Amino acid sequence: MSKLPTTARSLPISLIRAREGVMAPIREMLSETGITEQQWRVLRVLKEHGPMDSTTLADRASLLFPSLTRITQTMRKKGLLTQTRDEHDRRRQMIEITPAGVTIIDDNMDQASQIVAQFKATLGEAQYEQLLDLLALLDPDNTAS
Repeated sequence: MSKLPTTARSLPISLIRAREGVMAPIREMLSETGITEQQWRVLRVLKEHGPMDSTTLADRASLLFPSLTRITQTMRKKGLLTQTRDEHDRRRQMIEITPAGVTIIDDNMDQASQIVAQFKATLGEAQYEQLLDLLALLDPDNTAS
């Protein structure tokens, strides 16, 4: 029978600690914007991929569907996105980023790029890319690419 690794070498604990280390500068950046990390992810996905249905957006933004529903309501009130019924399937909601949402992404792009550059400097370019590849192996959907 194998022994559990120490908590210092526990993958779940290490991932949580790493997430906090990664998210701290992002949270600091977002503190001035009035949006949350989850809202930032929604805006990033919509800007990168264009309008999409709620199910696809929830998956690409790594959000549970009920959470996305609540988040999009808030974001719609802030004028950051629009929701419309799909022309071909009236049951589907299509979500699209607004110019105000694009402005938030654009206004923070330099700082977000600096955060990424700091992680690459810490890890080195090759190890940064390797880390992303290794983490993708643990993604059950592996749809991040």
